[in-house]
Order: sequence, then C-alpha cells, then structure tokens
Amino acid sequence: MEIAYKPSFLHTFKKLPSDLQIQALEAINLFKNRANHKQLEVHKLHGKMRDRLSFSVNNKYRIVFRWEEKDLAVLLTIGDHDVYR
Repeated sequence: MEIAYKPSFLHTFKKLPSDLQIQALEAINLFKNRANHKQLEVHKLHGKMRDRLSFSVNNKYRIVFRWEEKDLAVLLTIGDHDVYR
C-alpha cells in the first residue's frame, strides 16, 4: 500500500512532540498492512466527513485519511478527537 501526505498533515505532524511523532510513524507503518486495520480501529466517519476514514495512533490521537485509489491512502490530518470537527 502506498501512503501520500497532504501538506496539512505534515504541518500538524511537525508540531507534535517527538514521542507522539514516533507513535504516529509506527501506526502508519502498521496501517500499510491491511491485516492490522482492525487493531488500528480503522473506521469510516460520518456527517460532513463521510468521505473520510480514521485510525488510532493511541487512545487520544487519530489520523484522518481518504482512499484515492485501492492501494493509495492520503493522510489528511492528525490530532485528538477535535480533528472530527
């Protein structure tokens, strides 16, 4: 699976503490294998974000993404539950 990064994701990612950046990179590496999606709690979002999905970095932080193609995920943003607003 390929991963692409929107500038908004990279901008927010760079502002995170280094330990959280490491956790996020680990989650992204796990995400590349679809067998790990259940563990990462990959799920579709609803409402105005219905064309997007998210997965867990830890208990608090999520990564929001969308599928561009079957094997291309574009990471849009990262943050706590406020990313859903």
